[in-house]
Amino acid sequence: MSVKLLIADDEDVIRRGVTKYIQLHTDRFDKIYEAENGQQAIELMLQYQPDIMLLDVQMPLKSGLDVMKEAKRAGLNPIVVILSGYDDFKYAQQAIRYGAKEYLLKPTRGADILKCLNQLADEYLEKEQKEIEVDATQSNQLIKRAEEYIAEHYMENITLNGLAEAIGISSGYLSALFPQTLHCGFVDYLNKVRIERACVYLEQNYFKTYEIAYRVGFRDEKYFSKVFKKIKGVTPKEYRGMKKWEDE
Repeated sequence: MSVKLLIADDEDVIRRGVTKYIQLHTDRFDKIYEAENGQQAIELMLQYQPDIMLLDVQMPLKSGLDVMKEAKRAGLNPIVVILSGYDDFKYAQQAIRYGAKEYLLKPTRGADILKCLNQLADEYLEKEQKEIEVDATQSNQLIKRAEEYIAEHYMENITLNGLAEAIGISSGYLSALFPQTLHCGFVDYLNKVRIERACVYLEQNYFKTYEIAYRVGFRDEKYFSKVFKKIKGVTPKEYRGMKKWEDE
């Protein structure tokens, strides 16, 4: 995982100095964007959606507080650190009201800025990791329910929409879960289950091929044979012959 940082300050020496110091002393930020005024900061924020923003309060065109307001209006929630030359409780109070995590006063050493940003980046990465773990757990549980449903109903006319409705999620989400979790699509997984069941019937050598096709959920014998050969590399008839020969 990586962290994107936006630095907005109209003082070139400060902005470029902080950027260079961060690049030299940490690898937590893979992308650093620079804005020389508040309007540019807003445009970069909307375009790149940084995870952390280091904002000066007083800048041309738009203030740091204006940038925070625009972030909230756009539904973005970056971590904000205010870097200001104003030792005024009013500014700090407004910044905190709009969600700033830290309020640093100029002049501030590069090491102190870096320490603050590193700590916030670590907290952000830890939170992201936990969310990923939660999502993975939920995804595994949903796929397990889908597998159980298919195991019980593979012989029926199962559709993606029907399966999604049965386990209580959208068909689009379920469609994405299959390749993410099982590394194959819904239809491919369903066909694999059906063909494995068909193999059991073929090995018993009791039902005819078209009967087996219907028993495992196929409505067309030719399509069944095509899918069977694609998965097993041989036709149902050849598979039955191979197993019969092995048993002799």
